[in-house]
Amino acid sequence: MDSPVAQPLVTCLRRSERNSWLRCTLRRSQQEAVASSMMTATSDNFFNAYAIFLGASLAQMGFVTGLPQLFGAISQLLSVWLASHFSRRTFIVFCAAFLACVVLAMGALAAFCPEHAVWIFIALAVGYHGFINLIQPHWRAWMGSIVPERRRGAFFAARTRLTMGASLSVFFIGGILTLTDSMQMAWLGFSLLFSIAAMGRFVSAWLLLQMHDPDPREPKQRGVFLQTIGHFREAWKDKTFRQYSLFVASMQGMVAISAPFFAVYMLEGLKFTYLEFVFASVASIATQFVTLRFWGRFSDQFGNRLVMIITSCMIPSLPLMWLFSDNYLYILAIQAFSGLAWSGFTLSTANYLYDIRPFRSDFATYAALQAALSAACVFVGAILGGIIASHAADFLVWSGWNSVLSSPIFVVFLVSTVLRALVSLWFIPRSVEPKVRPRPQLLQLIFRIRGFNAISGVSLDWLTVVKRRKQ
Repeated sequence: MDSPVAQPLVTCLRRSERNSWLRCTLRRSQQEAVASSMMTATSDNFFNAYAIFLGASLAQMGFVTGLPQLFGAISQLLSVWLASHFSRRTFIVFCAAFLACVVLAMGALAAFCPEHAVWIFIALAVGYHGFINLIQPHWRAWMGSIVPERRRGAFFAARTRLTMGASLSVFFIGGILTLTDSMQMAWLGFSLLFSIAAMGRFVSAWLLLQMHDPDPREPKQRGVFLQTIGHFREAWKDKTFRQYSLFVASMQGMVAISAPFFAVYMLEGLKFTYLEFVFASVASIATQFVTLRFWGRFSDQFGNRLVMIITSCMIPSLPLMWLFSDNYLYILAIQAFSGLAWSGFTLSTANYLYDIRPFRSDFATYAALQAALSAACVFVGAILGGIIASHAADFLVWSGWNSVLSSPIFVVFLVSTVLRALVSLWFIPRSVEPKVRPRPQLLQLIFRIRGFNAISGVSLDWLTVVKRRKQ
């Protein structure tokens, strides 16, 4: 039998061993945040500019935005089944490595520029979003299992700051495109940019491999797809959730009509340099980060429904504002206003979804269904935007509006404005103020910022929901 002294000693050794690998893993995770953000800074914000460089038509720009989003949503639904055949860390590391290879191939595409380069890029973008969404659910589960509950708020706040700093630094490096473009070598700038992004992701995969996983294998689940469909059906029966999901998905679909064409208008219509394009994008992104705290306080005081109503009234005006002036400072102001609107909309809709789900139900089911519906609407909206843009010039000549609208892209902006407004008018009378659940304080950065886009807002994760309100 063990002596009375031996048992506490064993416990102490186990605790010491756990603290050792935990410190190492958390340190590696913070380093991984910097490495992976080198890639994410290029993804959403330079893809459209890259497609334009490759010679994408207006119709193809719709596919650049819509098709990867659709396949990304499908990949997230498949990820549970796929990961059950591998250890969790192995699955994540291999997906990260393959993702780095995809990004590296994008850089090579700029150098060789083969025939049908645009369609090759669209296929690579599909793979890019597919691998990201395969990783995402399991990375959340992994981090949730290793980060101590009492430290999650501070840990992810620090991780977010590192991600923001590294992302914006790499984003500014995109200004090198202006230099290479002035030398008639824009291909070199894009090759360097995507090579840096791929290098960051390779380093990220190596760091993930060094991290410890206390629950290395997800249990195999039978009938995952049938269970998921059943959960979706149950969730869809909820009228409030159904109306909310249709509203968010429809709004994102109407936004997708015009989203690919802001880059087209800036780079081709206004002849912005790549550096000017970067600063215009940063104006929106920086405003989103800064105003999240303001909208958090506002929603705590007045409710998420009011924030949703306010921002859903702001969002329809965003594309319309581009019609009135091409002054660069005016464009920066529009982008800043866009950041203000999108940060409030993204935050309030995330909070609202958490509040309206039935008590003790699986939040992931509701979030997955809403995300899948949104991805489908984004796909349809982006393709529709490409079709409208392709025929806009002929429409202006036929209607005689070419004397009023100086660019065919303005037709896309007007259509998006009208449809966004109709979505808002449909939802506002139907919105309800749900009973607020105990949520962690947004002011403590309980959301993990997993990505950002200059046009359609910050992507937030519920992983860091831990810190309860003080009573």
